[in-house]
Amino acid sequence: MATVQPGSFLTLHYRLAGPAGDIINTFDDKPATLSLGSGELSPAVEQRLLGLEEGVRAVFELPAGEAFGERNADMVQWVARKLLDELGDPHEKYAVGEVVQFPTPDGLGSYAGAVRQVREDGSVLFDFNHPLASQPVTFEVLVIGAL
Repeated sequence: MATVQPGSFLTLHYRLAGPAGDIINTFDDKPATLSLGSGELSPAVEQRLLGLEEGVRAVFELPAGEAFGERNADMVQWVARKLLDELGDPHEKYAVGEVVQFPTPDGLGSYAGAVRQVREDGSVLFDFNHPLASQPVTFEVLVIGAL
């Protein structure tokens, strides 16, 4: 049976949950496919996968801050409406709690920010911290395949 190694290509079901519940859960949908070390999962979560064999289902409890780091106040930032219009739809309405995708400067990837506040002038306060930053995390996984 194949074992998860650094750089493995994996097919798996997984669930990430914090104290308020699931952030992602693929168990009721299609399994995920990813390459270990590509940054799709945090290094602390990937570390828990190493050595697991195909067919294994496991649950790991990660202490607060280990899975996604500590909250960083510098990652809560106001973004001007003018910049939002340049990056996306100028008619977009932003609502508190909504998660918005932004392109990376090189245009090859994206990152997300959660809307925390909207001002009358249209500027938006975004929190770019991971939703599980500074929180304990439950990581449940079923390894379906490892190459």
